[in-house]
Amino acid sequence: MTMNANSAAVRFEGVTKAFGAVVAVDEVSFTVEAGSLVTLLGPSGCGKTTTLRMIAGLEMVTAGRILIGDQDVTSLPATDRDVSMVFQSYALFPHMNVIENVSYGLVVSGMAKPVARERAEEGLTQVGLAGYGNRLPSELSGGQQQRVAVARALVLEPQVLLFDEPLSNLDAKLRRRVREDIRELQQNLHMTSVYVTHDQEEALAVSDRVIVMRNAEIAQEGTPHDLYEWPLDVFVADFVGDANVIRCEITRIDGLEATVRLGGTERRLPHRDLPVGEANLAIRPEAIRLNTEPSATAIAGSVRKAVYLGSHIEYAVDTDIGELFVSDSRDGQAITAGSSVSVTLAERGVVLVRP
Repeated sequence: MTMNANSAAVRFEGVTKAFGAVVAVDEVSFTVEAGSLVTLLGPSGCGKTTTLRMIAGLEMVTAGRILIGDQDVTSLPATDRDVSMVFQSYALFPHMNVIENVSYGLVVSGMAKPVARERAEEGLTQVGLAGYGNRLPSELSGGQQQRVAVARALVLEPQVLLFDEPLSNLDAKLRRRVREDIRELQQNLHMTSVYVTHDQEEALAVSDRVIVMRNAEIAQEGTPHDLYEWPLDVFVADFVGDANVIRCEITRIDGLEATVRLGGTERRLPHRDLPVGEANLAIRPEAIRLNTEPSATAIAGSVRKAVYLGSHIEYAVDTDIGELFVSDSRDGQAITAGSSVSVTLAERGVVLVRP
């Protein structure tokens, strides 16, 4: 299968979707560049799946416009849009073998069966399932079934490929592998893709850009790096990765930096347009350093709980600034519960955030 020449940008312009009095998506605007993968990330009920279904034409827009490439598709039904969707449930036909499942859409669209079969075999090779054509879906693992669903969507060479929580039925190890497969395929084929998940690690792993949604609106959008390193507010900091949100005080602003007082310590941080006064500080668990030696320049704490997880140790630490969740991947002896510790913060992973 060659690189998809059909790939087209997707543009939302002030799109709203209401179900009666309930507004599921509220004046949302964004662009998915052609050939990129953008993830809609957020908790249940935030509007991400409704947004995906509006791209597909499975839900019609209440207000605003949707463009795919240069075409306004706002009022087009799903059958007239050049998009394919990979569903959470795979949606394979149980009575058809794998090759029949993958070629189904091509045959229905009028392609000769031998040509459709050849294209379907190419698609299966692309997803690492060459030779599986004669098997029934029930003879495949969950991960293999999901790959068949991806192949079935890919062979149609759509302008846009949509993924609706595609990994949620797989176990953790398989999820990692299949998400890597999906990302590699998408990049190799330069396929415009929109991906929906509530799993932040999944979103960070597969995306060029991530759109975080909250209460029918966009909370923040950016690269995985930007969202993790520079969350705008408490919600995004807490949703995209773990974060300790601690109250602090901005005592002075000089240029782009603020002097921030945290317990008995001070440090300089980008002020991010926040004024002098009380503020919120987001501290990533891996940005916290624990030391058993007392220090006058550190925050005093006491380890309440230590959990060994192989690759790292997680601690719950009581301090004057509140309880801290700490993830320590450094080699060394675990600090036992009940130990007194000095708490310091790394340069990265500490940012001021809006409420």
